[in-house]
Amino acid sequence: MGVNRKPDDPRRRIVLSALTAGLFAAAPGSALAFFHKRNTPGRMPEGQSFHQIQGGVRVNGAPASIDSVIRAGDSVTTTADGQAIFVVGQDAFLLRASGRLETAGEGFVVEQLRLLTGKLLSVFGKTRHRVQTPIASVGIRGTGLYVETEPERTYVCTCYGITDLAALSDPSSRETIESEHHDEPRYILASGAPGTRIRSAPVINHTDAELTLIESLVGRVPPFGAGAGGYQREER
Repeated sequence: MGVNRKPDDPRRRIVLSALTAGLFAAAPGSALAFFHKRNTPGRMPEGQSFHQIQGGVRVNGAPASIDSVIRAGDSVTTTADGQAIFVVGQDAFLLRASGRLETAGEGFVVEQLRLLTGKLLSVFGKTRHRVQTPIASVGIRGTGLYVETEPERTYVCTCYGITDLAALSDPSSRETIESEHHDEPRYILASGAPGTRIRSAPVINHTDAELTLIESLVGRVPPFGAGAGGYQREER
């Protein structure tokens, strides 16, 4: 059962349940996109990290509650029935089931993340970040990013922004992606001929609605919902 931050509005519960379940895929400029924008929860209160906890979620190995605070250096894990939506500084995350995420940085400024298992949707402020899996390294320059890690490959979708992709086992397999709207998803492989371990991939398992939701938690709307000009502050 999900735990949402207060105040609790029944209409908002319905919208957020649909958003976090990935049932909506709002097209830019559509009536549905407008509906999502007007029903997103807004910036998280000062000192609060979790927007939603569903199933088993732990912070640094201890059971998490809606009042748990996450700082750079903490780890977040989810069980097979777990999911967590949370904020650290200017970055927001949706960690799906069976995930383990380790963060590094200082205070509430995350600089590096290690996704050891699972699936992670992230939106980042304008400072540089790096996400690493057991197979891949992703340098981030202000972007929305979706990552799935598997034993033999990592999936990366640069939802918008710029990323520098590299296969950890092969320095010659690297690529810079510039994306406006899920333009160039990639698989990064654990093995293969040198220089060939980054392959084209489809868009899978994440939605514009989820990106809109987590951007709203840090007071932004994604570029595809704001028209030209990139990141914008959330409308009030």
